[in-house]
Amino acid sequence: MNVALFTDSYRPYTSGVVRSIETISQELHALGNRVFIFAPRYGPSQSREESIYRFYSLPSPTNPEYNIAIPISLRLKQTLKRNKVDIIHVHSPFMLGRLGAHCARDLGLPLVFTYHTLYDHYVHYLPVARSLTRKVTQKLCVQFCNRCNMVLVPTWVIGDYIRELGVDVPVTKLPTGIRIEDFTGGDREWLRARFGIDAGERVLLFVGRLGQEKNLDFLLRAYRLILEATPQVPTRLVLVGGGPETGHLRNRADALGLGNRVVFTGPVPTVDVVHCYAGADIFVFSSVTETQGLVVGEAKAAGLPAVAVNAFGVREMVNHGEDGFLTPLDETAFAESVKLLLTNRELHRRMARTAREKAQELSPKVLGKRLENIYRALIENNTRDSLWVRRTNWG
Repeated sequence: MNVALFTDSYRPYTSGVVRSIETISQELHALGNRVFIFAPRYGPSQSREESIYRFYSLPSPTNPEYNIAIPISLRLKQTLKRNKVDIIHVHSPFMLGRLGAHCARDLGLPLVFTYHTLYDHYVHYLPVARSLTRKVTQKLCVQFCNRCNMVLVPTWVIGDYIRELGVDVPVTKLPTGIRIEDFTGGDREWLRARFGIDAGERVLLFVGRLGQEKNLDFLLRAYRLILEATPQVPTRLVLVGGGPETGHLRNRADALGLGNRVVFTGPVPTVDVVHCYAGADIFVFSSVTETQGLVVGEAKAAGLPAVAVNAFGVREMVNHGEDGFLTPLDETAFAESVKLLLTNRELHRRMARTAREKAQELSPKVLGKRLENIYRALIENNTRDSLWVRRTNWG
């Protein structure tokens, strides 16, 4: 089977979507399929990559690290035909996602869309008319979904959400897989040595983009409460990642009197993020816009109990009271849950053990096979429908 993946973000840019696409590609390859990726270009002279087709792109005005592809190619359909593509899987309802959808329609191919992001929750990046923009974004996303043969969601919470918005095509849950082995062999001393964290300090870890949608002002305020509630337990809050809110968050940390208790690592290469997990004690996650919360799964694979705000997809990633805690959007409640894990060693050990066990449910091999089966069913249905149309026309 030959699969074309269209995405508005891909390496060297790092995100949950990018990791998802890389995992999908690897598992489909392992099953004997061919995968072609259509993605933005980063830099004027990006070297040629096998089976990856890059589109001319421009830096985003709100996030210079993110490139926006110009969805124009005179040779695209010929390329898809030459590679004998059987199915198109898009990972965005914009730019290259829409281009992929047009190609699927014109070539008579089945179209799959993974709803990775709560797009209507990102209108804070626009300077005006946010309420109107959110409604328009919802409408555009629903219309796009309803043009597809199948919409994949990482959690049923998101499936229910888009159904309520008006999506009426088949929706299937398919989480992003996590290679457990990638997060079990990290260097426990790397993080402490790199950022000057003492051996006796407990590390509260956040991994992700430093953007407004991650709700990190909340996390900083909760951390101040944690420090006040646990003076006998020295801690550091480590924020792994970069993003447009970095400067603001540094200023907020200073204003809250947190000083050097908060460590900003900046962007960390993927190969080193595993060391960050290995050197931490508790994963803390305040985002309220996640469709899945892939980093929560990675933390679980590394044996970290998580404390997270109970919102959208994250509520299916944390088993409350088993491998972590889900809290309301309340700084005091969040701080109390972290305090429990900091002061109760036996509870921490039990949750760490359960976190590793629960992470096994996200095996990419199992999920890759499920995706392959979804593709095959859609291709077979598409073939039967095409035959019926041809026979009807002949009749």
